[in-house]
Amino acid sequence: MKLNSHTKIVGANIILVPYKKHHVPVYHEWMKSEELQKLTASEPLNLEQEYEMQKTWHDDEDKCTFIILDKDIFNNTAFDETGAMIGDTNIFITDKELAIGEIEIMIAEPSARGKKRGWEAVKLMLLYGINYIKIQTFEAKISLQNVISIKMFKKLGFQEKSVSAVFQEVTLDKKVSNEWTQWLASSLSFEIKDYH
Repeated sequence: MKLNSHTKIVGANIILVPYKKHHVPVYHEWMKSEELQKLTASEPLNLEQEYEMQKTWHDDEDKCTFIILDKDIFNNTAFDETGAMIGDTNIFITDKELAIGEIEIMIAEPSARGKKRGWEAVKLMLLYGINYIKIQTFEAKISLQNVISIKMFKKLGFQEKSVSAVFQEVTLDKKVSNEWTQWLASSLSFEIKDYH
């Protein structure tokens, strides 16, 4: 999405940056993992296809993707983005008229799991979706095997909308309200900056 192509969101422990060409090799390595393919319902792509996918995501006005950087690693590695990459978060606009967006989160680096990096990233992405994309309802489609992600979204106030036995996934949703938006923002420390 071109809307976020020059936006960096700096949080307490993470930094969200737009998905750019130089991130693709690391992302491609992550997506070779059968575990991540299963949890994200993704098909393996070759490197050329991954570059094409990144360009599509950048150009498509219905997809907003940020790469998640570990802030400490980024600051301690002379600002090396690829060395600090730990995952990504996305919003796919599924209904423009009703302002519905599907949110996704992936913490790909095992060493970054269990440290609330995904929690911080998804809250920042929800706020970005509310304030900049103007999402009114969020949906999260999660593999039934991904119990950690299901619990996280329920803790964020999402409720079960449906379960698909065929796709082995649950769909959770959350309508945006002023109270919920304030709750999301109240526990976060962040600034939005220009990304070059």
